[in-house]
Amino acid sequence: MLLSLLAPGLPVPLCVEEPPRYCALVGESVAAGFPSPADDYVEARIDLNLELIPSPLSTFFMRVQGDAMRGDGIVDGDLLVIDRSIEPRVGRVVVAVHGGRFILRRLGRRDGRLWLLASDALTPPLPLANDDDQASQLWGVAIHAIHHLAAAPSRRH
Repeated sequence: MLLSLLAPGLPVPLCVEEPPRYCALVGESVAAGFPSPADDYVEARIDLNLELIPSPLSTFFMRVQGDAMRGDGIVDGDLLVIDRSIEPRVGRVVVAVHGGRFILRRLGRRDGRLWLLASDALTPPLPLANDDDQASQLWGVAIHAIHHLAAAPSRRH
């Protein structure tokens, strides 16, 4: 699974000063199990920048290319929010640089070593480089994956 930056060239942090764009936040939660009655009103407004980006100076967007993380619900075309200030730990979904390219994997530990693990059951695990080997390096931690559902196309051109 490769990742492509939204803009060509070097990654640009999301610290652009723009006025907030607020969206309506419905006061009720949506039931994902048994149906429940819902109230038809807006309780508040939220700014998705505040909800999704806790550290603007260390946060980047990247788009997913490939389906190696499908088992984690992350699929081709998803938009990731990557925070470079969060410590990569075993179990977290991370962006690494491997062989000069960005890849998305879950950080795992096997036989005392750190590995980059896909969740599609097809892609082999990759050993994370140790200090002597620069084959792969952790770049950031994925904190959100945003994907479109049916009938909700992207606004990008």
